[in-house]
Amino acid sequence: MKNQPINTIDDVIRFLDYIITESEKNNDTLGYFAALYQRVTLKVKEGIQTSYFEDGPRMEKLDVIFAKKYIDAWVAWKGNEKTSESWKKAFSFSTKYWPVVLQHLLIGMNAHINFDLGAAAAEISKNQNIEDLKNDFNRINEILSSLVNEVQNNLSTIWPALKRILVKTGKADNILADFSMEVARDGAWEFAKKLSALSHNERTGVIKSRDEKVALISKIITRPKPWLKIILWVVRVGELGSVSEKIKKLKTIEPKFSTNEFTNHL
Repeated sequence: MKNQPINTIDDVIRFLDYIITESEKNNDTLGYFAALYQRVTLKVKEGIQTSYFEDGPRMEKLDVIFAKKYIDAWVAWKGNEKTSESWKKAFSFSTKYWPVVLQHLLIGMNAHINFDLGAAAAEISKNQNIEDLKNDFNRINEILSSLVNEVQNNLSTIWPALKRILVKTGKADNILADFSMEVARDGAWEFAKKLSALSHNERTGVIKSRDEKVALISKIITRPKPWLKIILWVVRVGELGSVSEKIKKLKTIEPKFSTNEFTNHL
């Protein structure tokens, strides 16, 4: 499976299913991110089919390039090969016992949005005006944001006591405050514009610098503030089910997102 070419969005969906299946089989926490990412990819496919994006064929190409950066990193990690520092932080985190599901998801999003997305956008805009991509770039980010919001709204399916803990501590609205999707989106777009203005040879150093910066950002997730660390510890103790069972639950969470929902805001 891992040697099969990935040229279409359906190829992406199938490979994500392979990662999910392997993760379920091995109780591998890397399956958490793959399960939610597959839901988002399905929504992107729906958006292409319903003309939600300005340029459907271009969006499919962007989705494939974007997804392959994650898939290639996953394959490299599983093959004990070198990967980016951003993904190295995320994959290494998967071996630790105490992180809760949300932390695993956020550290994957950190690498994929803050590092991969900008590079993918620059790549798809080669020899073109990258500003032509901006509206569709924002639209794919709205879908990604819907994933984060849906995860927060559905945490109780895995952690029944979480909502009560958050209400009692007064932190119900702040659990994701340090990882802002809007900030991630804007940073990814600025990174994409910077890359698009450079020659191929000039990009290497900029990409390396960005990778190092994103790897450092992961500390927000791996080393949470003291109050949040205590809450997450309590949540982790109360998590229900095996890793495989939690992956299955994440697969059943549909992002509450319509491809018409954000049109008037862009």
